[in-house]
Amino acid sequence: MAPGKVTAGVVGQITRGTTNTNRLRRVDRWIARHPVLRRTPDPLVIDLGYGASGVTAFELEARLRRTRPDVEVRGLEIDPARVERAVAQLAEVRSGRTPFASDAHVSFSRGGFEVPLPDRRRPAVIRAFNVLRQYDEAEVAGAWQRMAARAAPDGILVEGTCDELGRICTWIEVGADALPRTLTLSLRLADLESPLIAAERLPKALIHRNVPGERVHAFLAALESEWVRAAPASTFGPRQRWEAALGALAAADWPVAGRAGGGRSRWRLGEVTVPWSAVAPGA
Repeated sequence: MAPGKVTAGVVGQITRGTTNTNRLRRVDRWIARHPVLRRTPDPLVIDLGYGASGVTAFELEARLRRTRPDVEVRGLEIDPARVERAVAQLAEVRSGRTPFASDAHVSFSRGGFEVPLPDRRRPAVIRAFNVLRQYDEAEVAGAWQRMAARAAPDGILVEGTCDELGRICTWIEVGADALPRTLTLSLRLADLESPLIAAERLPKALIHRNVPGERVHAFLAALESEWVRAAPASTFGPRQRWEAALGALAAADWPVAGRAGGGRSRWRLGEVTVPWSAVAPGA
């Protein structure tokens, strides 16, 4: 089903449902530091397409409440059976028999790209991870538009993908106007052999653009080149090597040190964020 097709009021198609504990930790901690979450008067966050288990919604709430104790996370899934299972998991959380707070501000309901919410509420953040991988690239903009239209006026959509263990993560920040703002790569540095591994987990809008002549290809190639050049810094550890590589990119006028996504303070976490203009398709 295409993003624009509606079945029983729900827009989208059922994902594979792959869910692993701690899989989305990298994007969660990025959202936790985002100014939108910190400043919004209504810290409602959507976990769109959470999969076969509601665990990512519980983890998201647990991480965000450290910044916003009043945060509220609502998990949305197209498959009614997945919603039923997540509601059962919520009952377990409420009983106090899980690692999550029994008073966790989490709820679940059926929904897709239309992001249905009661009382006309509009979320500050919509996180849609590993949702668009099965769609065609031409369908991405329409999906962004539908989801972003439901966000608060200053809210954001965080759309991306990751590997099964959450060691390779990439995501795009999209504004409420449905326009992409930044691309972030977040990699586990401890066993990183090459940052080019991020190429296989790029969001759908970019994964087929990693070819010569495209900006994202040039960015990844430059990052790989500086990573190789920074090999001597690995004597001091992988984090120092990563920071040296990104410092060299910044010196070469790649826009990796800006405030978007936290700038240099995020490098030590294995992250790098660039403006969308640096990687936008159609170079």
